[in-house]
Amino acid sequence: MAVLQSRWHYSGLILLFILLGTLREARAGQIHYSIPEELDKGSFVGNIARDLGLEPQELAERGVRIVSRGRMQLFALNSRSGSLVTAGRIDREELCAQRARCLVNFNILVEDKLNLFPVEVEIVDINDNAPRFLREELEVKIIENAALSSRFPLMEVYDPDVGVNSLQGFKLSENSHFSVEMPGKADGPKYPELVLERALDREEQAIHRLVLTATDGGDPARSSVARILVTVLDANDNAPVFTQPVYRVNVPENLPVGTPVLSVNATDQDEGVHAEVTYSVVRITEKISKTFCLNVLTGEISTSAVLDYEDTSFYELDIEARDGPGLQDRAKVLITILDVNDNVPEVVVTSGSRSVAESTPPGTVIILFQVYDRDSGLNGLVTCSISKSLPFELEKPVDNYYRLVTSTVLDREQVSTYNITVTATDKGIPPLSTEMLISLNVADINDNPPAFPHTSYSVYIPENNPRGASIFSVTAHDPDNRENAQVTYSLAEDTIQGVPLSSYISINSDTGILYALHSFDYEQFRDLQLRVIASDSGDPPLSSNVSLSIFVLDRNDNTPEILYPVLPTDGSTGVELAPRSAEPGYLVTKVVAVDRDSGQNAWLSYRLLKASEPGLFVVGLHTGEVRTARALLDRDALKQSLVVAVQDHGQPPLSATVTLTVAVADSIPDVLADLGSLEVPHDSDASGLTLYLVVAVAAVSCVFLAFVIVLLALRLRHWHLSRLLQTSGSGLARVPASHFVGVDGVRAFLQTYSHEVSLTADSRGSHVIFPQPNYADTLISQESCGKSEPLLIQEDFCKAQDSTVQVRLFSFAVNYIVLRRFFFCISRGLLNLSFLKFHPQTLIKYVSNFL
Repeated sequence: MAVLQSRWHYSGLILLFILLGTLREARAGQIHYSIPEELDKGSFVGNIARDLGLEPQELAERGVRIVSRGRMQLFALNSRSGSLVTAGRIDREELCAQRARCLVNFNILVEDKLNLFPVEVEIVDINDNAPRFLREELEVKIIENAALSSRFPLMEVYDPDVGVNSLQGFKLSENSHFSVEMPGKADGPKYPELVLERALDREEQAIHRLVLTATDGGDPARSSVARILVTVLDANDNAPVFTQPVYRVNVPENLPVGTPVLSVNATDQDEGVHAEVTYSVVRITEKISKTFCLNVLTGEISTSAVLDYEDTSFYELDIEARDGPGLQDRAKVLITILDVNDNVPEVVVTSGSRSVAESTPPGTVIILFQVYDRDSGLNGLVTCSISKSLPFELEKPVDNYYRLVTSTVLDREQVSTYNITVTATDKGIPPLSTEMLISLNVADINDNPPAFPHTSYSVYIPENNPRGASIFSVTAHDPDNRENAQVTYSLAEDTIQGVPLSSYISINSDTGILYALHSFDYEQFRDLQLRVIASDSGDPPLSSNVSLSIFVLDRNDNTPEILYPVLPTDGSTGVELAPRSAEPGYLVTKVVAVDRDSGQNAWLSYRLLKASEPGLFVVGLHTGEVRTARALLDRDALKQSLVVAVQDHGQPPLSATVTLTVAVADSIPDVLADLGSLEVPHDSDASGLTLYLVVAVAAVSCVFLAFVIVLLALRLRHWHLSRLLQTSGSGLARVPASHFVGVDGVRAFLQTYSHEVSLTADSRGSHVIFPQPNYADTLISQESCGKSEPLLIQEDFCKAQDSTVQVRLFSFAVNYIVLRRFFFCISRGLLNLSFLKFHPQTLIKYVSNFL
């Protein structure tokens, strides 16, 4: 209610302040305003935009704001009007207590230039508080024989206002014995004294009831009352008296708790109970009661809490000494707290950025900060410093503010973050210091392209790799930061065998992992050459490239391919001929195979996997030659089945097999003689064809028989002619015997020829293989049955045309060879028909070859 009355009574005064405007004066660049207390929130204080030389809209654009230390914000900036306004109600008494002038100091910071402007606002007091008694009732005991004009202290009266608005006087209710007076004191608590104007008589009136009114000097005046009960005591000649009216003591703030500060002493000239003195604190606040402790019997004052100069530097205590009957005396105790250097300086960053571009020129202001120390004097004088090895320096623009500025050009790639330690040291003894770490990031600009750790890469991948599998990963490092260091990968455009490179290889643009889009085949191509491009995301982007060679490694993915013997397409097996007179090591045939792989994957080895009669044949490990291991015996079967395996040396090894059928016989007639013993598989489809074959064989036999008869007739005729020639004895006797080729020579030639014949079973082409005379380490040549072999005959024999006998003998030999070949073809057809399943196409081929 008192506050509302104050606002009402002094609303005219507040309005006067607003109408007259605020007071502003310039003191060495300082802006000064004056406003009354208790203004509403948002009340006008001053036109700060005009005083700073700015337009109202520039306050927000240039980042103008208020910076203050250790105090709640009392003022705010109105960016629309450009004025300084109150941020809330301001109570001068709470803010400045009893100080004559209440000044609030703060700074205005212009953010874009980091300029500071000091501002001082004076808070003017209004009479918004009435005088207040510490106690509303007080009992005063006075001896009846007290001398006139004796003074008796009353309770404290306190008015938080200052100047004319503070307590101005007291008024005592009407009585005939007492008056009231106030000792002269400008501000602060006041202690009225009751003055005895007329002698007391306990027997006449033992109790006096008085009303004391305290009044301030405001307009209108405020007042408060207290009731005083005066009790007249029986005579007590002497009151306690302090040894001195005022006690003064200075103590350091770091005094331990419980340490005695001083002792007050009052003496009483009386004796007995009238001389027993007790001490008490008349005016005791909550803070004093927590800080100091008074011994009521000895008067010793000691600390009960830690003293703090920065909190309260001065204490005033009123000590009262009272004897048993109630006589009293008062004394003041003034305790001054001495400052010690017990507070370290504090550093508070006011404004600035924690990031600076690496292209920033020297002298750029980065951070503005404030340092202060709660101590006073030299203990509160603070200086700041940083390491001289850093590319920064400190500047002190005003008061206790410092600016951190660059001294050289920064390079983020060398140092990306600076940890700047600001050391603030006071000048106390011993000096105290504090450190504040400022982490400053150097902002990046795109001045470095991505870089690969190597100039080229070689990648080795095995063939038959799965599609989509990762085969390699490249990484490029960009020393820049953020998007300037964000690297994307791509492949340079190229073609391989006319196909775009992107059809074979792809790359993850973010990770640099390369993927194979195809399953590579070593036999198709063995290496790829490409270029990987790394680009950053800066503006403009920078890039670099690196060459990458991909080599395809061979894997054992191809089985050996058998070139000879050629496997017939009708599922039959080949037939080779081995004479029974073959010696051990006789070359029967040779298995030829190749492998499309390379290296050891293509190294082939041959081995006999299965034989119908083990130990009869052996296979060369590296040549594939099938030779007889021992001499052939009569008991050896006509049909010998061999399974030859061809295996490479890969991991794991791959192999192929071929089945050979070897016919064992001294001559072709022997083969035909043994055909009856071979079982022919019965097949309903082949039964009709067998009949045709028998008919064909019978016809051929008839033709052969007729041909033999003709030859015999010619032979007989030749014998007859030779007889006639012998009788003539002409030029033939002079011809060397070596020029003649007789029947025995032809027979020997044919015997050798028959031993060197190899047959391929069930060949639809009806091929017959005639090896050359020297065939130890060569493949067996394949010749058709209808092809004629040239007969090797001496030139002298050919030139002996004059001898008809020689010509006829030669003709006989040739005819015999042709006849043997016809017979051999027929025998081969019979063998194929005996050993394997017969087909119509084969019969047709046999008949065609024969004809």
